[in-house]
Amino acid sequence: MMAPDTIPFEARLEARAEQVEALLRRLLDDRLLPGEIARPQQLFSAMRHGVLNGGKRLRPFLVLESAALFEADAEAALRVAAALECVHCYSLIHDDLPAMDDDDLRRGQPTVHKAFDEASAILAGDSLLTYAFDILADTATALPAERKLALVLGLARAAGPGGMAGGQALDLEAERSSPDEAGIIRLQAMKTGALIRYACEAGAILAGAQEEDRERLAEFGSAIGLAFQLADDLLDLTADAETMGKATGKDAAAGKATLAALHGIDWTRAQLRGLVAQAHALLEPYGERADLLRQAASFIAERSK
Repeated sequence: MMAPDTIPFEARLEARAEQVEALLRRLLDDRLLPGEIARPQQLFSAMRHGVLNGGKRLRPFLVLESAALFEADAEAALRVAAALECVHCYSLIHDDLPAMDDDDLRRGQPTVHKAFDEASAILAGDSLLTYAFDILADTATALPAERKLALVLGLARAAGPGGMAGGQALDLEAERSSPDEAGIIRLQAMKTGALIRYACEAGAILAGAQEEDRERLAEFGSAIGLAFQLADDLLDLTADAETMGKATGKDAAAGKATLAALHGIDWTRAQLRGLVAQAHALLEPYGERADLLRQAASFIAERSK
């Protein structure tokens, strides 16, 4: 078997995704947890449809590799990664609703409200968001209390009104009145960047790393979070729905302002190169140990779907 540092990046990404997928399947099965009364079949079917449908599991990957950078407990890191993926998938389920982005397709499959109904999609999203904090707080996530508290607080701030949910609110406002460039950057840092920033910082929190390391990994996360959104905006302009597994061209059709639409494709590609360089520079103190995170930054900026 090849050592982890010799495995091609995309194979490593896939292997990490399989680890997370296996844990999510166990977490979302029919077995009751202490204190639970029942697991309604329709609700859990909708939750599983929204979570166990493929995807690169990039945010969990960032948790796991940033945790490995500081030699954090691997099982605890896997549970934190799964909790974060529950939050991410809840956001996708709700974003796809008719009252939000009104999408019929996600990862090449019908969205939850299409496969089930709107009420089931709302409840599935609500349940996944709540369950994420259950996973973090559970004794099975074997971490000192102060680290758990930092992880819970960090995820709440990243997902809440000052982070992802607030970013979605700004995104909906942007359909009515186009924000300026600073407004677009703020919106994207909240809606997309906040969870990616958290994913990177979470690894340092898991390990009880120094504050300087936490800040450095958070800054790395901010850089690749912006790169992720720029690449997404670029793909919305240039890719087709079959390649992406979801509708494309919707931002332009809705009149939403994006940096790619504002400045053009060449500018966007130049910005992506700059953000990758910035991300790589932030990892310099960690030497070769951070190679997988460097590759992740490049992958995010250069992805084709």
